Amino acid sequence: MKKEIRTRYAPSPTGKLHLGGARTALFNYLYAKNQKGKFILRIEDTDLKRNQEEGAKNQLDGLKWLGIAPDISYEKEDQFGPYFQSKRLNIYQKYIDYLLENKLAYKCYCTKEELEESANKQRSKGIKLVKYNRKCYDNPSIKKDIKPVIRLFVEDNLKLSWDDLVRGKIEVPSSSFDDFIIVKSDGMPTYNFANVIDDHLMQISDVFRGEEHISNTAKQLYLYKLFNWNPPRFAHLTIITNKDKKKLSKRDETVFQFIENYQTLGYLPEAVFNFLSLLGWSPQTEQEIFTKEQLINIFNLNGFSRAPSQFNLEKLKWTNNYYIKKLSPHKLKEFLIPFIDQKDLLIIKDNLDNILLLFQDQLREGNEIKDLIKIFTIFPTWKDLDYKFSKKDLDLIKDFANKIKIIKFNHLEIEKLLKDLSIEFKVKGRELMRPLRLAITGNEKGPSLIKIIEIYGVKKIELIIKGFFKDEIHNR
Repeated sequence: MKKEIRTRYAPSPTGKLHLGGARTALFNYLYAKNQKGKFILRIEDTDLKRNQEEGAKNQLDGLKWLGIAPDISYEKEDQFGPYFQSKRLNIYQKYIDYLLENKLAYKCYCTKEELEESANKQRSKGIKLVKYNRKCYDNPSIKKDIKPVIRLFVEDNLKLSWDDLVRGKIEVPSSSFDDFIIVKSDGMPTYNFANVIDDHLMQISDVFRGEEHISNTAKQLYLYKLFNWNPPRFAHLTIITNKDKKKLSKRDETVFQFIENYQTLGYLPEAVFNFLSLLGWSPQTEQEIFTKEQLINIFNLNGFSRAPSQFNLEKLKWTNNYYIKKLSPHKLKEFLIPFIDQKDLLIIKDNLDNILLLFQDQLREGNEIKDLIKIFTIFPTWKDLDYKFSKKDLDLIKDFANKIKIIKFNHLEIEKLLKDLSIEFKVKGRELMRPLRLAITGNEKGPSLIKIIEIYGVKKIELIIKGFFKDEIHNR
């Protein structure tokens, strides 16, 4: 019987869902779904000082918004739970006791000062790889006033290797790390220890995570060896870089760092899902737009890149624009209304559907609608225009204003009026539309002028043109 594929995303509850974490979760999700398996959320909350009260909820909410709600989590547990590590301390104790009883681990009472002194002595001898000197293993000195940590005894002569699903064969000598801590002085297990116990007991088959965990993998493999367990398969994803090809950090201001940022700015989850899926993985085709179902169906282990993945914000905006253009009028309104000020919404409510459709094709972020609709909520001004209206321009605008009042006010008649003006004044294209657009909207660019005129209506056009000729701009 084929073993069920079970992948997991295991964040610390120290904040909101980060871009890198979201990509890691997404690849775990895609592989699990492609293999008809389970995607699991486990909360690694043993670092009590850094945990945030809403940290776990923020992580889960971010995953749900992105469209990758886990099959199993602290909200919906199976027989392998609980899925908060802080609730699994009694489970870990069994394995801690086993290691201590078999002298595979030991209690360490060394103070910070003692550890620093030992490290300095090693450095003074030219030793670059500073290690714990095993003082408490060879000659334990129990100190009643100190809560000990527990260290794993690491043999020096082992080769720890695995076939990485992204990078191929990786081998790390056990001599490259020391007797690392598996239980902290507060009694909490460390990441490398709890991670191994949980992945084994939760029957995790495959682990997709960032390349910064490669050194952790070697330590974890050592623990798997001690317990005589088969480890999961590992895939270490390449780093994400910014536009300068430098590793993306949480302090990088050139990129919005958290999934919540994209939600706030007006990115559709489908767009972010599509974009992140192709950040370090390729479908090996020129196609760039995929539905979730398509990505699940084509996802495979051969598509991972070994080169860093550059985060291209312009590409994400292009992807978001594609998905915005595909929204139905109802979905478009539902998506954009939260970005519009209430006072503006009251002004344009009678023409809301037409106004939103007018801007749909140009939107790259939902929050852009807030400023775009201002041409319908704010009376135009012309004082900052870098344009000198000629006498011919002014005559054209006057003629337009006089004739717009007497035609049947609909799209075809407005279009015909503009064609007639083009012939009458012997202008076309930009020469015709530019002065009219500037006079009517106060802007040089924008959506279809005919549609703007339709939405404005005759009375507003009349008021605007009167205001334009009262302004001194045409006399400059």
